[in-house]
Amino acid sequence: MSKRLCVAAALLLGGCALGPDYHRPSLDVPAQYRDVAPAATGADGGATSMGDSGWWEVYPDPDLQALLATALKNNYDVKIAAARIDEARAQLGSARLNYFPQVSVDAGAARTETSDYVRLPGAPRIYNEDQVQILASYQIDLWGQLRRTTEAARANLLASQFARRAVSVTLVATVANAYFVLISLDSELEITRRTVVSREKFLQLTQAQHDRGYVTGLDVATAEADLAAARSTVPDLERQIAQTEDQISVLLGSNPGPVTRAHYGEAVPEAPPRPPPGLPARLLERRPDVTQAEQGLVAANAEIGVAKAALFPNISLTGSDGSLSVPFGHLFTVPAAEWSAGVGLIQPLLSVQSNLYQVQLANARTREALYQYQKTVQGAFQDVADALVAYEKFGEQERQQATQVDALRRARAIALGRYRTGYASYFDVIQADRDLFTAELALAQAYANNLSALVRLYSALGGGWQERPA
Repeated sequence: MSKRLCVAAALLLGGCALGPDYHRPSLDVPAQYRDVAPAATGADGGATSMGDSGWWEVYPDPDLQALLATALKNNYDVKIAAARIDEARAQLGSARLNYFPQVSVDAGAARTETSDYVRLPGAPRIYNEDQVQILASYQIDLWGQLRRTTEAARANLLASQFARRAVSVTLVATVANAYFVLISLDSELEITRRTVVSREKFLQLTQAQHDRGYVTGLDVATAEADLAAARSTVPDLERQIAQTEDQISVLLGSNPGPVTRAHYGEAVPEAPPRPPPGLPARLLERRPDVTQAEQGLVAANAEIGVAKAALFPNISLTGSDGSLSVPFGHLFTVPAAEWSAGVGLIQPLLSVQSNLYQVQLANARTREALYQYQKTVQGAFQDVADALVAYEKFGEQERQQATQVDALRRARAIALGRYRTGYASYFDVIQADRDLFTAELALAQAYANNLSALVRLYSALGGGWQERPA
């Protein structure tokens, strides 16, 4: 009985849309991220999150901000994503036009010669025939095929817009991370060059001690080897710096070249205390890749209705109005007028089985989109949890590494002073110098790891797509 009522209402009100209406599937959303205390609640009832902040607020370095602004403007991945938005917008506009009657003009002129055996008495054998017609057709959206098609196109447009946001999030994270790696390499290079100078002076001291007969040739050879080891590190760091600059330049849409950046000396700046992550439920609305996956599910769900509608008759209204005349001068006169009107119905017969397979295909694609959406949601929760623990543990590692460097600097100074006065062996100085050099390089890397963890956390929380106010 309900199907009959639906058909009756369709005839009166324009039809019923076949296929399921979209409802967001239930998700297993944790109340808090792993190992995170309950978040502070903001004025809007939600928890404050670092992901709501603009990238210019998270990264205050003016040189980095300039690089990010250029990248978001000139990066080719961003431009490709923008072009895909225009493509999806055009597809939506094309789908919406199907709601309106299709109107066309058909005009033609022909010169015809008729056989004498079929020519009517008195009619000319050779004559001109001119015709002008206005044709119109309108498809009644009886089963909601056009509405579902438009719904799918609209979802694809939204998905492309969220895809562009996702590209921006990835781009901001990639540029920021490369920038912090670059200044960390600068710090390592400065440490290495300072170590080279220190070992050059120590080699001179050892050579002088050898000349006086206080140390052996083994001590001189060992000092020379340590100096060469430090010097050999310089070209490798310079290579990494140049390649990182090239990476950033290409991300900015430019040819490989140098990159302007801040100079922090032997250590990059410390990252701030761990910012608030917010609530996991809000992450579903903030992460562009999650919202993109959901719009893909919306589109796939709408395609089920499109496929089901193809199983039923397609009804269209057609009409024409025009003029047909043998002499051109009578083309638009009353006797030359002609018109037609009709209703067409197309019911698939031989292709029914094929259309049923299309319904099965649409159902399978919807299940695939559902699983992809659920996978993306779980991946988002994992990204945040991993980024939170990385930021916390890298911070602890950096603090302990700094303590080690301070202790080794004191130890090296003591060993060198004792060596000069003859109270310490040569190998005590060598070992202290090696340990300090290794620890200082590790400290620079720890600083970089801590800042990279901040970048990862901001990206995992869905930050980075916001447009900077003018």
